[in-house]
This record gives sequence, C-alpha cells and structure tokens, in this order.
Amino acid sequence: MASTSSDLPASSIPIFTTVASYREWRERAFRNGQSVGFVPTMGALHEGHLALVRKSLSENDLTVVSIFVNPAQFAPHEDLSSYPRTLPGDLKLLEAEQVHPATDGPASCEFRTPAAVFVPNVKEMYPSGIVQNVTDQKGTFIEVKGYIVTKLFNIIQPTNAYFGQKDIQQAFILKRLVTDLLLSHPSPERLHIVPTARDPTDGLALSSRNLYLTPGGRKVAPTLRQALLAAEQSWKAGSTKEDCIAKAKAIVESNKQKATSEELAVELKLDYVEMNDAKTFDILEPQARRQAEEQVVILSGALYVDKTRLIDNILLGNTTNILG
Repeated sequence: MASTSSDLPASSIPIFTTVASYREWRERAFRNGQSVGFVPTMGALHEGHLALVRKSLSENDLTVVSIFVNPAQFAPHEDLSSYPRTLPGDLKLLEAEQVHPATDGPASCEFRTPAAVFVPNVKEMYPSGIVQNVTDQKGTFIEVKGYIVTKLFNIIQPTNAYFGQKDIQQAFILKRLVTDLLLSHPSPERLHIVPTARDPTDGLALSSRNLYLTPGGRKVAPTLRQALLAAEQSWKAGSTKEDCIAKAKAIVESNKQKATSEELAVELKLDYVEMNDAKTFDILEPQARRQAEEQVVILSGALYVDKTRLIDNILLGNTTNILG
C-alpha cells in the first residue's frame, strides 16, 4: 500500500517510503508477470533523468523511480544540506511523462506513465546506522555509490535498470557487481547505459549540480566538454595519450583566463583528465595510441567551477555493445 503521510506532496503516482510497503507492491507485479524498469536518482530531476524514465516506460510494463539523497556520497567539502531537494517538482515532472509503448501486436491506445516512486529516509536505507563522512567509509567514492545502488536493486528487484553515460564508471562497476553477486534483478545484460543528455546549445552534460552554478559559472561550465572534445580529436588523429591530455589541459588553461575576468569572476580548477581501458579500468600508458576500433577507451574528466564539481566523459571506439 502506498504511503499516505501528510509530509509527502499529493501525487497521482503511488509513493512508497518503506521497504515493506514497496515489496508488497512488487510482489503483485511478480504475480502478474509484469516487467519493472528502474531509474535510481537523488532527486532534482532534469531532462537527463526524464530521458531514462522514457526509455524505461517504452521497454517495461511498470516503471519505478527512486529518490534518495545518500549522505554517504558527500565528501567533507560538500554541503549535504544544500543539495537541492525538489520532491514536489520532481513528482510533477514524473506525472507529466507518458509513453506509448511500441508493440508488435494490435495498436493500443494506452499510454504508460511511472507506476511508483520510492522515497525512503536514511533510517530505512541504513537500518544499522551510517557513517556520513565519505572519507570514513571503507572503499572509494565509486564503491560507496555502488553499495547504495546494490541495496536499491535488492529492494526494487527490477527487470531492467537504466543509468546515464555521465556516470559511466559507476555503471561499469555496477555491471561487474551484478555479475559477481549473481543478481537476477537486474541481470548484467539488463543494466542499460544511456547516452548522456546535454544542453542543446553548448553540450553541457545535464546534472542536478548545475543548479549550483552562478550565471558566470554557467557560461564557462562547457569548458570540460570542450577539453574532452579536443582530446578526442587528437586521439582519432593518432596522437599519444600524453598529447591528448595536454590538448585538454590547454583548453582549460585558456578558458581560465576568460573565467577570471571582472565580467565573470569565476575560478576554474581542473580536477583530472584521464584515459582508461573500458574493460579493465586500467589507466593507459602515456605513449598509448589508438588501436583497433574494438578497443573502447573511457576519456573522462572533472572540473571545479568555483565550488561545483562537474564531471563528463567520452567513449572512444566501438560503443555498440555498451550504450543502448
């Protein structure tokens, strides 16, 4: 039974706040033989999230969206309390999503809309308590994110799960986790990575953290995308990894001068630009060059725009078996 708590916004979509109540709903879907698609989020939904929701709606009988701001994912310099919490607006966006499923049989006039939203609190997700400083957690930041998503998989039991390419490292690690843990919901082949949704004007990867950007910061935020595109072009031209990274860094350095102008007054700080083998995650050697098209390389980076950390990546090589 969906939650009727007065603390929650009114919504036409059933909202579940406890594991027990959601599992009752999921059991009915199992009995009815209905497939369940899952889109995990931290709220502050944008077009990138909605693109994942639409793909799930088109491919599953039912679609579940989770909204949980995980305290363990916030580093010491990040303010958990300032993370945007926009549940009423998020629900309105989800209510507006309608997809007519493609079928091989007779045309149906029915549209699919999100079937449920899972909005647990911290106690529900961490019944034994939580260390809220990511530096005190065991493992890396990516592993902490993998831990919480694995918990969500155990609760939601999705037939299919959907992730954006922007978080490509997390998605690859999750594929490995579901393989190693022998999960059936989802199975590895049903964990889907969808191309990054971008601003159509300047290619900035859509992210909830973009809300932190000042007007000046927003103007220079595409710097990371521009840097990665320069490295991609260099890689395709046969340059070494070392030269590709240098091209990317040069773009950042050039834009730094513009950002610090009186008009913008923005500080740009490159966190990293790196190239990894997509299968092993091994960092490429400095003198590595493009090989066969079948080799897929992750070209990724992170850039601070003032205090806001933006991430992005480009997949180099044949991505046919990765994205979709």
